[in-house]
Amino acid sequence: MKFLHTMVRVTDLEASLDFYCNKLGLDLVDRRDYDAGRFTLVFLAAPGDHGAQVELTYNWDPQEYTMGRAFGHLAYEVDDVYALCARLMAAGVTINRPPRDGRMAFVRSPDNVSIELLQKGAAQAPAEPWASMQNTGVW
Repeated sequence: MKFLHTMVRVTDLEASLDFYCNKLGLDLVDRRDYDAGRFTLVFLAAPGDHGAQVELTYNWDPQEYTMGRAFGHLAYEVDDVYALCARLMAAGVTINRPPRDGRMAFVRSPDNVSIELLQKGAAQAPAEPWASMQNTGVW
């Protein structure tokens, strides 16, 4: 058995690709448009780790989705949680749970999917502005 992907429904494909690829830094592995079914599947993965993917499912006809309580979050190990959070903030992404501990942060996608960012290896030393930054919204 091999894990393939986790599927997330998105309401604005271009905004989602901007967030996941341009801001978060994931690679676009594959894109498939299904005219007959009126949907698009996009497969994304962390650079250098295409074995575990996120599938974005975009239905061309508008639909409303709810998160429910069964889904928690997507998690990614990152080389420098402070640098990534700074880059995301500069790109207009809200840091919902800042990396005050030098180890863990949470952000949300355009469709409110919670994304956990975990520092690779040991936690970094607490540093500003993160150490005193409060949570924003929910994560």
